[in-house]
Amino acid sequence: MKEIKDSEFEQLMLEVIEGKKSRVKLAEELQTDWRTLNKKIQLLSMTNPELYKKFVEKYPYKPKEITAIPLKTMLVEFLKTGIRMQDLANKYGIGERTLRRKIDALKKSDDPKDRELHDICKQTAYNRAHGKKMNFELQRKIDELEIQEEEIKQDDKEKRRQQLLQIEKNYNELCRIMSKEKAAEAMGYTYNRVYKLLDELYCMEIQNNAIKGFKEDIKVNPKEINQVLDEKNNKANNWNRKGEINMAEYSPMMQHYLQTKEEYKDCILFYRLGDFYEMFFDDAITASRELELTLTGKDCGQAERAPMCGIPYHAAETYIARLIEKGYKVAICEQLEDPKQAKGIVKRDVIRVVTPGTVMESNLLEEKKNNYIMSIYKNGIYYGVAVCDLTTADFKTTQIKDQNNFITLMDEISRFSPAEIVVNTMMYESAQEISKIRERFNIYISKLDDEKFNTDYNEFKIKYDILNENEQEVEDISDSVLCVAASNGLLNYLKDTQKSNLDYIHKIVLYYTTHYMNLDINARRNLEITEKLRDKSKKGTLLWVLDKTSTSMGGRLLRRWLNDPLIDVCKINERLEAVKELKEDIILRGDVIDSLKKVYDIERLAGKISYGSANARDLLSLKNSAKQLPDVKKTLSQTKSPLLTQLYDNLDTLEDVYQMIEDSIIDDPPISVKEGGIIKLGYDEEIDHLKKATTEGKSWVLEIEAKERETTGIKGLKVGFNKVFGYFIEVTKSNLSMVPDRFIRKQTLANCERYITEELKKVENEILGAEEKVVNLEYNAFCEIREKIEKQILRVQKSASIIATLDVLTSLATVADDMNYVMPIVDNSGMIDIKDGRHPVIEKILPGGSFVENDTYLDKNDNRLAIITGPNMAGKSTYMRQVALITLMAQVGSFVPASYAKIGVVDKIFTRVGASDDLSMGQSTFMVEMMEVAAILKEATSNSLVILDEIGRGTSTYDGLSIAWAVAEYISDKEKCGAKTLFATHYHELTSLEEKLEGVKNYSVAVKEKGEDVIFLRKIVPGGTDESYGVHVAKLAGVPQVVTKRANEILKTLERKSVLGEKAQEKENKKVATGQLDLYNYKLAEIAHELDKVDLNELTPIEALNTLVNMKEKMK
Repeated sequence: MKEIKDSEFEQLMLEVIEGKKSRVKLAEELQTDWRTLNKKIQLLSMTNPELYKKFVEKYPYKPKEITAIPLKTMLVEFLKTGIRMQDLANKYGIGERTLRRKIDALKKSDDPKDRELHDICKQTAYNRAHGKKMNFELQRKIDELEIQEEEIKQDDKEKRRQQLLQIEKNYNELCRIMSKEKAAEAMGYTYNRVYKLLDELYCMEIQNNAIKGFKEDIKVNPKEINQVLDEKNNKANNWNRKGEINMAEYSPMMQHYLQTKEEYKDCILFYRLGDFYEMFFDDAITASRELELTLTGKDCGQAERAPMCGIPYHAAETYIARLIEKGYKVAICEQLEDPKQAKGIVKRDVIRVVTPGTVMESNLLEEKKNNYIMSIYKNGIYYGVAVCDLTTADFKTTQIKDQNNFITLMDEISRFSPAEIVVNTMMYESAQEISKIRERFNIYISKLDDEKFNTDYNEFKIKYDILNENEQEVEDISDSVLCVAASNGLLNYLKDTQKSNLDYIHKIVLYYTTHYMNLDINARRNLEITEKLRDKSKKGTLLWVLDKTSTSMGGRLLRRWLNDPLIDVCKINERLEAVKELKEDIILRGDVIDSLKKVYDIERLAGKISYGSANARDLLSLKNSAKQLPDVKKTLSQTKSPLLTQLYDNLDTLEDVYQMIEDSIIDDPPISVKEGGIIKLGYDEEIDHLKKATTEGKSWVLEIEAKERETTGIKGLKVGFNKVFGYFIEVTKSNLSMVPDRFIRKQTLANCERYITEELKKVENEILGAEEKVVNLEYNAFCEIREKIEKQILRVQKSASIIATLDVLTSLATVADDMNYVMPIVDNSGMIDIKDGRHPVIEKILPGGSFVENDTYLDKNDNRLAIITGPNMAGKSTYMRQVALITLMAQVGSFVPASYAKIGVVDKIFTRVGASDDLSMGQSTFMVEMMEVAAILKEATSNSLVILDEIGRGTSTYDGLSIAWAVAEYISDKEKCGAKTLFATHYHELTSLEEKLEGVKNYSVAVKEKGEDVIFLRKIVPGGTDESYGVHVAKLAGVPQVVTKRANEILKTLERKSVLGEKAQEKENKKVATGQLDLYNYKLAEIAHELDKVDLNELTPIEALNTLVNMKEKMK
């Protein structure tokens, strides 16, 4: 609740009493809920009784009797008396919204009178709200309403209360000897029905207590206010400390809860009580708010009940997912022993902590996206980074020890997009860096103790297989201490939260950021590789175009390939050759796709098996997947490309795993592994024997039924079964006179009596004992099978990796065939030569054949910097993004949208596109632009590809032109940068750089003028342009004609007066006057530089003459 002074609260209450403000509005202003606000209001009875009395007179408390007072009776009062809807709701003690919902429900009634009543109420409410008079027809309908009002007697209410109290008493007695469900069944109810009845009683008692408490509050003597307040404050202090000072005041169960909560302060604790996970105190308040649960109370040994809310245990996954999505961590405290066999308090402990980065349940995760958790270890100015996906055991680590370390760290976070980050103390205390990470990525970050980040690399190497990106063992990791620390920190965190040794994480890949194309945050965002810039969706991205994968693990691998383009020419060409073979051999590709469509997510299945959470259906999915592997291997046997041949050689068909599951697990097992019905007949002799006993036992029961019918002569006699009484004999009341004395009465129902006999009980013990035993044996057998498969998990993971790779290659081949892509030539030439290039995403969105193709040529010599001029909306930005995406696709190993492409491998792609303010970080458009430009100039190399769009437009014309000019100069300089660059600009003055700087070429977007209209041809052609066609673009955008016409007039006037030219000349004059040289005359600058070197005192006449001749030659 918002902090507020008592005097301010009293002033707000006066406004409520005077009708200036509703209580709903007051609750919103104070940022609280109804329950808290009512408690605050009740305190007025002690601090300001006069004000409280006025409030009570205005809003008298009434019990909720909406079920007692007929709705139609209330509506008649509303229509005939003129009472407001809010006052009517208050009068009967219900919420205004509840009343309105009940009125709306009349609209769906089958009775036409109900629907007419709904229409009358709505029209009347509208007229009153807008001060309109009732028309004659509406008033006539109201006067003619004849609805009989029912009188509700208090005696009936008390009778109902006594009935509910008796149900509660019986239910509590039964719960002492059996479970809640069995107790409900013994009483002839379902569990849900009992729960509703007890909830009704609870609400009834709350109303009675509230009325009683309300009357007592009214009588508070003002002189006793301080004493009462002191008592309340003492209670509040004890409440907030949750028993830390005097634990003995709490009940034993609550003491254990508080001790457990103390260990998991940063989590919402799900505490198992019977069939529910309960939350108490602050956790209950938080959960009730976030999950929209009813907040109740529980006796905890204190004077006041502890706030409590709960959820059914079987629905926990859904609620946990909602809390995780809102950024909370959830600790699950489970019952570790059977409550029936427990002596004293049931033993409970936390079995798992669920965090955003440790979610294991497949239904809570995106199928085709990894759920990474990242660890960052900071030491000085260096960083160690480790990432892991628990569901697939994918674990990678690297260290950052280069220049601009934090920028590289941000790029790594962008690369993996982790759901959660854990850091050491030094990193956590770097407030500025943590703030930037949170602002940019909105990720859950938590701090670990430094002792978790162990740096002992020898012990680390013994525990895990340390491999490089080529799956080769790394012998020496002594120089990778930061990697070891980050990895240990992450592994310790995972062990602490999962309460498991995580044996299935055995392989840790040590990678280097320099082994992949570097894509910084801006490049990933601007190129929209895996998610849209605006709504973060997949549709409209490069991933959306290329993802035709048949399996979830293939989809995840494709996303990783797009995030990590290769720079190794040999590996790129291996992929391209494989894609080529799959593209050209349609039958091969079709057979592979048909097999892969039947393969489940083996990666995550392997994770669940290793984690111990796999059920019988998961093993069945693994079996069905393994069944396809021999077909896949057979299909690959005739392939010729090196990569496909390698996949064929390494693919393990897991036939032994398939056979193990085939022999043991039935074809349609239940979800739960503790209910039996999992193991096939013939797998285990003891299980077979017990199953036979259970099936024959049922025939024994039928024999007893037939025998008793014959003996007693009761034809309707039958033997039944339920979980409370076991087997019983049921006789209808019409045949009770024929029941023999040896029948023992067990239960009386409305239409029959239930009995047992000694013979029936003997048979029951044999049958039920066999059923219970077979369930336990089946569970143990299943766990043994799962453990056997777990020992083969390395083979399963390897096969999963091969299937994922084949799936991605097949997807790329399918897209290449469907979209008419071409195989690029990839080498180290440093050249980008594209013929008829197309933007892969826009081409797919536009109708077929409507995208305009364009050529591109860049190299390290005469074509390093392409300056592109042209009007807005002409396609400059699309063209530049197209070049970057084609380059990226080629280095991923994909065919590209062009008729010909030769791509010299680039080490980095940089983009400076768009001009959006980053106001959330306190930075303007121009500041963001300059920061991005600065990063590009620092990081770009001669092997980089740079995309610059409209540099300098965020400031004044001359400042922007100067910056754009200087940036172009710097990038084109081979010694300083020399990166291959596409530079789009509206500063037409930059076109003169083609004549002045080496490696600069001008291009423009072709435009066709037709009278006053302009048609953008979207074609990039050599040569610059000095026309922006801004007025024409405004016309196309729908600017009113009167505005564009006036703009044309002003444009002609400005061109005639050469306003810009005059200003430029003024600046030139100032420069000349102050001795500055013309910016555009580089020859003069060079001559001036030479003159500075000349020593006039030592210069001979002949040398002076020669110097003048040289200068004259240079001026030509």
